[in-house]
Amino acid sequence: MNEIFNLIKVWFLVFASVCYCYAIGKVVPKGTRRLLFLLPIVCLFLYLPLHLFVIHFRGPTAFFIAWLANFKLVLFAFGKGPLSSDNPSISLARFVAVACLPIKIQHQVNPSPKSHIHGQKLEYRKNSSLNYGVKALVLAILVNVHDYSDYIHPKVVSLLYVICLYIQLEILLAIAAATAKVLLGSELEPQFNEPYLSTSLQDFWGRRWNIMVSSILRPAVYEPTRNIASGLVGRKWAQILAVVGTFFVSGIMHELMFFYLGRDKPTMELTCFFLLHGLCLTVENVLKKHFSGRWKLPTPISGLLTIGFVMLTGYWLFLPSLYSSKVFERASAEYAQLVTFIENSVHRY
Repeated sequence: MNEIFNLIKVWFLVFASVCYCYAIGKVVPKGTRRLLFLLPIVCLFLYLPLHLFVIHFRGPTAFFIAWLANFKLVLFAFGKGPLSSDNPSISLARFVAVACLPIKIQHQVNPSPKSHIHGQKLEYRKNSSLNYGVKALVLAILVNVHDYSDYIHPKVVSLLYVICLYIQLEILLAIAAATAKVLLGSELEPQFNEPYLSTSLQDFWGRRWNIMVSSILRPAVYEPTRNIASGLVGRKWAQILAVVGTFFVSGIMHELMFFYLGRDKPTMELTCFFLLHGLCLTVENVLKKHFSGRWKLPTPISGLLTIGFVMLTGYWLFLPSLYSSKVFERASAEYAQLVTFIENSVHRY
């Protein structure tokens, strides 16, 4: 119960801080001066996750506020990002929801009737309750895989861990989005777009995997880096530096998230993972421009190569950090404690 109180206190401070930021936006003009007023909140958001000890509380809280909210607030300081709506009368409720949750409000468009119907069907396919129901069932089966790791080949266990992590992340973000949709009454952009169907690294990182993070990193890191570097090395090399710089920042932020999870000294393996992908994505883009549609791999082959590369590099550089943080073991223990608590409560009443 103490951890529940800690969670309530942390999020009360988050809400109060975001309300302060909203007020600052009304009275302080955008620019360096507004940034100075917001920096104490940025520092507070980096500190607050350390007050939580349950991994299922600490992990999402760190991701929501220490990463996403902080990047949104820095953009907001300069009049950019999702908090800087074209409508200056953005409501406090919408400001708080967008700042605290991994959501992006979908702008209204007026497509043709045919494309509108197709879009509805596609959206329904992505977000149907059956889809999430199946994933929730798979997650319920996989959360205890650690208990049977002695009877399963280590490579298979690692693969199951990866699947479990992906489903947990997608369901967590879907719950946050559903909550925000009910509170705001607005359509939201999806956070994932079937990443296992990716046909290239650009497709995987830019359009399918954790789209919310990509939509924040682009204005916060990619565009400023490209604009600054263009005057120094030219537009072509500036784009390459911007891509690599964006993946580098993503790697650093992942190191920070894993520090919150395990309180272990960063190994920089995650940074190497993202730098490798940034470099490979750059090479991929160069090859695409060179061949310019004259030659293209069949979609099934490019899809297998993409997912295979992501998984192999993940085994090499990403999973070791998960193992060293004992994320899966601790998560399984927390699930077991939750089940025991529910069973005791049922027997008691």
